[in-house]
Amino acid sequence: MKNRLVYVTALIITMAAGLASRKYGEFLPQWIYDHFGDALWAGMIYFGVRAVCIHWGRAGAVLASVTFSFFIEFSQMIHVPWLNHLRSTVWGALILGQGFLVIDLIRYLIGILCVYIVDRFLLSQVMKS
Repeated sequence: MKNRLVYVTALIITMAAGLASRKYGEFLPQWIYDHFGDALWAGMIYFGVRAVCIHWGRAGAVLASVTFSFFIEFSQMIHVPWLNHLRSTVWGALILGQGFLVIDLIRYLIGILCVYIVDRFLLSQVMKS
């Protein structure tokens, strides 16, 4: 139970940081505004996988997170009315994105790698104590 709580907390913090990077982007350096939101979104997916699939190892969570993130990004090349309408909503845009960009795939990989490192070297220590 403690492990799940740690991952849910990490998920919430990551989600809040991602939303803040979008809402307060004008106060941030441009490169942070441009890249951190997508990286944090993918990191949030990683922590979500770790929270839901608590018995999976880190490698499985990385694989699932990368697969899910890439699936969402590639799905942005599909344009059907109902999906476009869903993406036009705030929640739809936050979850599904709005347009395919190759750079987003790189941002996802970097975000997942960063939170993997946090998980491996920080959260694992928190869960041992």
